[in-house]
Amino acid sequence: MWCAENGLSRIVLAGVAAGSLWIIPARAAAPASPSPAADLKCDGPTQPAKVQDGQYTDKSGDPTYHITDAGKKVDWYTMSGYLRYNANCIVCHGPDGMGSTYAPSLVDALKGMDYAHFAGIIVGGKKNVNAAQELVMPAFGDNRNVMCYMPDIYTYLRARSDGALGRNRPPEHEPKPAAFEKAEDACMK
Repeated sequence: MWCAENGLSRIVLAGVAAGSLWIIPARAAAPASPSPAADLKCDGPTQPAKVQDGQYTDKSGDPTYHITDAGKKVDWYTMSGYLRYNANCIVCHGPDGMGSTYAPSLVDALKGMDYAHFAGIIVGGKKNVNAAQELVMPAFGDNRNVMCYMPDIYTYLRARSDGALGRNRPPEHEPKPAAFEKAEDACMK
């Protein structure tokens, strides 16, 4: 199967957490630039349908991964997601998103979760309390180290959930797109 380019769907997420309002613009504000999307062979269960400035999305507009070279090379956003997951999420959800005695497996959770649902939980948190257990996911809506990279974290976990990416650090990645750097600078201000 071959992928076709048609621009990047823009996702704007607004959330209120800890008294802060977050509006997360899509990474690429410019019109779709020419890219080699039409020439990309799609590897893995979630087929990228669009690519703009190095960020892949599926036919629904949700962020997704692009893995090439027999699973050895990932797109920049998947690599960034790996790095941000390990900086912010590993403490509770364990190595490679596999879960721990403290928090559930995100590899399993993402099997039935779209980006909007994932983002809602990250921004507002989640609480599941019953007689047997008390599970609390804190809200990260005021944490720039999570919010600025939320699509990246989702992309990495989605690749893990689909079985397209194994455990441990991806061996190779595409170069960091200029649009990523610009969006990162704007978000962290």
